[in-house]
Amino acid sequence: MTGRSRKKKSSTRNDLPDPQGMVAMLDEYLLWMQAANYAERTIKNRKITLGYFISWCGARGITRPSEVTRPIVERYQRWLYHYRKQNGQPLSFRSQYERLSPVRVFFKWLAKNNYILYNPASELELPRREKRLPRQVLTASEAEAVLNQVDVFDPLGLRDRAILETLYSTGMRRMELIGLKVYDLDMERGTVMIRQGKGRKDRMVPIGERAVLWIRKYLADVRPSFATEPDNGTLFFTNYGESIKPNRLSDIVAHYVGEANIGKRGSCHLFRHTMATLMLEHGADIRFIQQMLGHADLSTTQIYTQVSIRKLKAIHAKTHPSARLKRKTKDREE
Repeated sequence: MTGRSRKKKSSTRNDLPDPQGMVAMLDEYLLWMQAANYAERTIKNRKITLGYFISWCGARGITRPSEVTRPIVERYQRWLYHYRKQNGQPLSFRSQYERLSPVRVFFKWLAKNNYILYNPASELELPRREKRLPRQVLTASEAEAVLNQVDVFDPLGLRDRAILETLYSTGMRRMELIGLKVYDLDMERGTVMIRQGKGRKDRMVPIGERAVLWIRKYLADVRPSFATEPDNGTLFFTNYGESIKPNRLSDIVAHYVGEANIGKRGSCHLFRHTMATLMLEHGADIRFIQQMLGHADLSTTQIYTQVSIRKLKAIHAKTHPSARLKRKTKDREE
């Protein structure tokens, strides 16, 4: 073997990733998540957020999980707090939380599987996430205005009307609508099965008669011309027979919201917020809303009780002294 060959072989060996390095450990962790049946989207997000941390560590000469200590993790937390985006704005506390939480979970997994002796992030205090109200919620008349923007005499328009009606009636998430199959609908009973929603949980929710009517019309007049063989049963197609991409669906819904000229912006989640708020305002129990939305924790749903202001206004009008001012003035005149 020549000296050149020995040098090339040695260089190749040195280029191999460190089996104890963070990149190799991240690959092991992601494989474990796949075997544990985590959602593909969750795995992708973990890969991205942990990649940020690994890159930050690498820039500081830290390449193995065993080299990470609690002060290093806390230093990363401070770095996130002081970090500024390209527009000069800081990361929100929610964004900081979403970058730190996977780090804590990752090191917990490493310690549990004896890749490291202890978890350096076990006592890391995560920032409190803001409990923000939905930015926009439609009134019933505004929702109707958005729905009426659709040209239902156009095949794509008829499909879009069926999509908007489904979002408005059920409050399902964007990815849940994209994943709907024809057989998930029971139009006689007025129900729809949402399979493998957030947290990989199935749930059955009611769907209104009007939404069913538009879906029936779409199934009869449009879908057969959109579908291509082999037909996988997806409910809503593009006109090329393909599943609608998430960003494309958002653009479709946002377009009609903008065309309605109601001074509000939003997309698929706007109809989710609207459904929950309007049902609460009309007397629905918060636990039924929780079931409709597929929330694991009731506290997540309770945010809508703050958006549903109509009942609070009615109570205020009946009980606040200023609400009786007009009646008292009238009594004096008599």
